Amino acid sequence: MKTIAQIVQHAKTIAVVGLSDKPDRASHEVAAYLQDHGYRILPVNPACAGQQILGEPVFATLQDAAASLDAGVTIDIVDCFRKPDAIVPIAGDAIAVGARCLWMQLAIENDEAARLARDAGLDVIMNRCLKIEHRMLGA
Repeated sequence: MKTIAQIVQHAKTIAVVGLSDKPDRASHEVAAYLQDHGYRILPVNPACAGQQILGEPVFATLQDAAASLDAGVTIDIVDCFRKPDAIVPIAGDAIAVGARCLWMQLAIENDEAARLARDAGLDVIMNRCLKIEHRMLGA
């Protein structure tokens, strides 16, 4: 498994599952921060599909987000802002689209999802904030 520093430094494309269109939500704040620091954000939120958040088209599914990418571009991190019991299907989707890392934000842990993702070769981070980790690294 790669370290958090390696994951953060090598990532370019981040799918944010559960990205809210409300600026006061943590998912929106984190995604805006990541976007401001040069990452490409792929919003995934079925309730907002077809709209835009942070100037990016919103996708209903992780598969739709992955299908929108140019050939040779992959999703480096699937950043999850969903309840722990919703993570197993997201892990399955992350595996299916060839993502490199399943990242569960603060207060989100799911051992079954982590096991599935690790067994498929993905790096897994649980209960950590991508924005906080990025800032601590000075990346």
